[in-house]
Amino acid sequence: MAGLAMDGSNPDVDVLDGINGLAKGAPHWLNRAMEYAGEYGIIAALAVLCLIAWWGARKRPDAPAAVAGLVWAPLAAGVALLANFPIRAIVERPRPFKEHAGLEVLVPGKTDFSFVSDHATLTMAVGVGLFIAHRKYGLIGIGLALLEGFCRVYMGVHYPTDVIGGFALGTAVALLLAPVAQAGLIPAATAVGRTSGWWLVQAGGPAVRAVSEPVTAVPVSRAERDEDLAA
Repeated sequence: MAGLAMDGSNPDVDVLDGINGLAKGAPHWLNRAMEYAGEYGIIAALAVLCLIAWWGARKRPDAPAAVAGLVWAPLAAGVALLANFPIRAIVERPRPFKEHAGLEVLVPGKTDFSFVSDHATLTMAVGVGLFIAHRKYGLIGIGLALLEGFCRVYMGVHYPTDVIGGFALGTAVALLLAPVAQAGLIPAATAVGRTSGWWLVQAGGPAVRAVSEPVTAVPVSRAERDEDLAA
């Protein structure tokens, strides 16, 4: 297996060569599977995971707050991707296949910059956001994010440090901005629970909402009260 064309030792390139080198001897179907997973499949799996977590959160006693916590996961991913725009513009790191010959590039034609990886940023932000709201689903999400990072290097479209940078950015946004986000999301989810869209934040139907609403006493006149006592 031919190595990458480079001058001197570079751990980042060495790891890239080792992981991407697996694609050179892999069967065609495996490379196509890794390509699909790295481009779309893992992101789709995270979307399904978020929906499953949302469905379960609606059944909890603190349903509006639980749903608000889960909503932060995809929102954190969006904020992290926005934060990545100026980082890419400042760093301007070319894709690895533009600087190193010998890579097995599974998704050719990418012309944008490499640092940091959007896919790694998005998936880790979702995974950490889920972990804040629900430990089990969060661990699954973080595991999927790690797999996404491996796929991006395997595909030859990112350096390992691109992926690590994406993981760090997604984690920082999800953790640091969570308190501020929840301060607005929890009241919003509670308000939705009092509207016709109540099913978005809680299960059980309007009857569940009725139980949680305070009971207002009906005023009774003194004469009516005396009649009841006499009876």
